[in-house]
Amino acid sequence: MPAAPGWMRPERVRVLKDVSDDGRGDFVAYVMYASHRTHHNHALEYTLHKANQQKKPAIVIFPVIEKKPHPNLRRFRFMLENILKMRDALGKRNVKLVVRKNYDFLPLLKEASYVVVDKPYLNHQRKFIDAVVENSEAEVAMVEGDVVVPVEVVSQKAEPYARTIRPKIMKNLEKFLEDIPTIRLEISSLSLDIPSWDEESVEDYVKGLEVDLTVEPVDYFVGGEDEAFRRLSLFVGERLKIYAENRSDPGVEASSELSPYLRWGMISPVQMLREVFRVYRFDDVNVQSLVNELVVWRELARNAAVYNPGFGTFDGLPEWAKQTLEAHVGDRREYVYSLKELEKARTHDRYWNAAQTELVRTGKIHNYMRMYWCKKIIEWTEHPRTAFEYAVYLNDRYGLDGVDPNSYLGISWCFGAFDRPFFESKIYGKVRKMTEESLKRKPGINAYLRRFSE
Repeated sequence: MPAAPGWMRPERVRVLKDVSDDGRGDFVAYVMYASHRTHHNHALEYTLHKANQQKKPAIVIFPVIEKKPHPNLRRFRFMLENILKMRDALGKRNVKLVVRKNYDFLPLLKEASYVVVDKPYLNHQRKFIDAVVENSEAEVAMVEGDVVVPVEVVSQKAEPYARTIRPKIMKNLEKFLEDIPTIRLEISSLSLDIPSWDEESVEDYVKGLEVDLTVEPVDYFVGGEDEAFRRLSLFVGERLKIYAENRSDPGVEASSELSPYLRWGMISPVQMLREVFRVYRFDDVNVQSLVNELVVWRELARNAAVYNPGFGTFDGLPEWAKQTLEAHVGDRREYVYSLKELEKARTHDRYWNAAQTELVRTGKIHNYMRMYWCKKIIEWTEHPRTAFEYAVYLNDRYGLDGVDPNSYLGISWCFGAFDRPFFESKIYGKVRKMTEESLKRKPGINAYLRRFSE
């Protein structure tokens, strides 16, 4: 474990490639793959700390990987809306932002004296970091700054339930709520002659992409850490006081709506909690509910991504859940829908259609509706494996918070993971089912239907 600066817990840093520190290289490089922000970014500040130690400039490399899962205009526009803002913010701190397409940045790493990367969780992210390590000649350090408590600190195994991981997180929570300083780079990198894919507008960046253009951008979410902080301020100032009571009512504006920003690393969960604690006490019921969602369940998802090789697939479900679902494959389905029918929200169920419409129109689904949405896909497909694949496809294709451990945990939960067996029922077996009666009891459900009915 490399020496961490005094303001950061040493458990956040791990050496992935250890080489003799002979000071060769022209700059320190941070490959910004996951934490797309310039504030409260552990990896960025660690990079600038190392550069000042080595008396070298530092650059931030932003790789635009066109072959990411579900590379479409919606997802990439949201990501790219942040680039111009970050370029300006980093420039004010003497740091050059180098944007490169795909893996074109790898040769640059040969010139680095030290390389910093974000912590990967999903398989395709780990393969990306492996490529960085393989192509670096300098030491490579990984900084885990997109969780409150680092995964391996919490547990050394896959945790089956939120109730088993909760006490392990809570005993570590307070000491990992660091106040991250804003470090100024002592030797500027702005004059370094390093080619970058620089455009004057988001539209110009978008024109240079080879991605699926059929999934259109949404107006509901705008990319950028400034927009993330605006939503956080709104949440803390107006919504948090009703969060515990109303977060499960899709017709009440009680949620933070920060899941896309957390997914793209445009805001830090540590920063979120620090802002909350400026106003609220930890024992407030609303704060307790938020910590349960933002920390316990979110970090359970990352625990699963690290320790369960099949996470995010039907094969990664608990054996009891797979067995009970497959035992009921022969049960008669009253309705069976194709993927295209589901994608177009053409079912008999107005609640489900509203949830799918919300996903397509805004880029996210209210968390309670997402559970109903996913449970019904099980009921309307001929095999649970197909249902799982449909749910992942729809969520990842249209959701700005898709392709993320949180999304895969939510889908897996609907198929029995992180949950207990229930009384046996048709199609679901012992997996918990969900009916429209639970929705009808929500006071705001009619307002939700009016908003998202075609």
